[in-house]
This record gives sequence, C-alpha cells and structure tokens, in this order.
Amino acid sequence: MKGTAVYIMAALYTAAGLYHFIRPKFYTRIMPPWMPYHLQLVYISGIAEIILGILVCFSTTRVFAAWGIIALLIAVFPANVQMMLNYQQQHHPYTWVTILRLPLQLVLIWWASRYAFQ
Repeated sequence: MKGTAVYIMAALYTAAGLYHFIRPKFYTRIMPPWMPYHLQLVYISGIAEIILGILVCFSTTRVFAAWGIIALLIAVFPANVQMMLNYQQQHHPYTWVTILRLPLQLVLIWWASRYAFQ
C-alpha cells in the first residue's frame, strides 16, 4: 500500500498545483492580509506543488520531495487559517469544513513523513 500511496500523493499535489493556475483567485482570497505578493505566492506554491508531486514519484528524489512537501504544508498553513477566519466572518455554511481542514495538515505531514525518512 505504501507504494500506491506515494503515487496517490503525487497525483494530489500535482493536481492541486495545477489548480493554482486554473483558479488563482480562489487562492488569493485566502491569503492572509499581512503576506505580500498574493498572486505571485499562489503561483510559486503551485509550481512547488507540481514539482514536488512529480519528484516524489522517483526513488532518487523521493526523500527530498517529501521534505519539500512537509515544508510546503507548514508554509501554507496560514492560508488555511485565513480561509477559516474568512468563512467564520461570512457565516459561511461550510465553516466547519475549514475547521476540520486545519488538523488535516498534520495528517498530510505524517503522510509525507513516511517517505522523508527512507
């Protein structure tokens, strides 16, 4: 299962990275106001997700990619918090999803860590 899971992870990060270019406005809206260059950071994080998603497929780059994914998950956490705050302010009916998404970051970090220590 661990072998299949890495390719699922790769597909998820690659697709998520591509989505940064398909729907950048979605991501710029959840950027914390204190961060500069919202659109540029959305594109940079999208590129990083695509590259890391591809690199995690290969055994020679898997450890590097897994650590990169962990770093990326930590780096984008403020945007996840901002999304939750935005939804709370708007009394959005799916605020609960954004709250549940926060601990999901720990699950994603754990998942990547399975490949970071090979």
